Amino acid sequence: MNHACAVTSIQALITDRIAETGPLTVAEYMELALYHPSLGYYATRPQRSGRRGDFYTSVDAGPLFGACLAQHLARRYRQSPNPQIPTSPDRFDLVDAGAGNGRLARDILDTAAREFPDFYAAIRLHLVERSAAARDAQRETLGPHAGTLVYAGSALPHEIHGAVIANELLDALPCHVVMMTENGLREIYVGAGLTPVLDRVSTPAIEAQLARVGATLEIGWRAEVSLNASQWIADAARALRAGELLVFDYGYEAIELYSGAHASGTLARYAGHRVDDRWLDDPGEADLTSHVDFTAVRLAAEAMGLRVTRSVDQAQFLVDAGLVDRLATGRRTEDVRRRLQARTLIAPEGLGGTMKLMAFERSAA
Repeated sequence: MNHACAVTSIQALITDRIAETGPLTVAEYMELALYHPSLGYYATRPQRSGRRGDFYTSVDAGPLFGACLAQHLARRYRQSPNPQIPTSPDRFDLVDAGAGNGRLARDILDTAAREFPDFYAAIRLHLVERSAAARDAQRETLGPHAGTLVYAGSALPHEIHGAVIANELLDALPCHVVMMTENGLREIYVGAGLTPVLDRVSTPAIEAQLARVGATLEIGWRAEVSLNASQWIADAARALRAGELLVFDYGYEAIELYSGAHASGTLARYAGHRVDDRWLDDPGEADLTSHVDFTAVRLAAEAMGLRVTRSVDQAQFLVDAGLVDRLATGRRTEDVRRRLQARTLIAPEGLGGTMKLMAFERSAA
């Protein structure tokens, strides 16, 4: 191995790994390209989204997304001792998974402190983030709310009473890519020269998940199978002793995801606010995502005892969470800005229609 290159370039590390051990699954390739602790995309970019990043999220539209989440969560908290979301009066675990530098948590806490002081006083904040660079920026981002932070790390806490938020987390977890051929299902690997190679499926878990969601691929179709997303949901469900799991992401039910409409798959590269299918180009320099299989997500959650409470477009969730009431009709610059932010969040052709919410809950035993 060329150690000098390996420590300075993720592409060199991947190339060396392939030379040593043979072709990598796409999941292994994505794990290195995105999550290598010192050279991966997430490790080297504490600010991945927004104008200076490679893509936009609901958080980048302004504080309205976090404000609506705060209102939703405060309402759930105030239902106590309703068994739907039992909490002690002095404890509400707020877990932001894939928290980045903590901007969403900051928006939630700003609104909670201002409008729902009883809820704010109960919050125990947990920020789950694999990037050490992003974690290092969290306390500064939280500002006056840093005292609510009880945990910052790369893994979920073991016991959660409150809510887990996964905002655009599952779509960036490493996935396998498969293709149906005349000889049956084959998996796409990353070979020498960062070129795709077809070979046998690497694990029976891939075909098992496709069967579980009822997916049928025709010859020539490609598709992503995210075993990591299903495992993450199972882990989150195991940790959630009481409360909600809120998953915001791009995706479809399996019947649509594994259809002719997506016969080329959905794996994509985001760089400089442009999206393309050249996901093997320049590893470590761009975000890689694939659409979420919400059928697999639901089945994984239900297998762990969670119950689906909602499956709606983001726009519907935000309207139900009081978005409209937060908009003034005046002509002040701030009023106009907030209305523009709201439009970004709920526009059917944008985040409002393409982003989905799937919500789960566990009641107390």
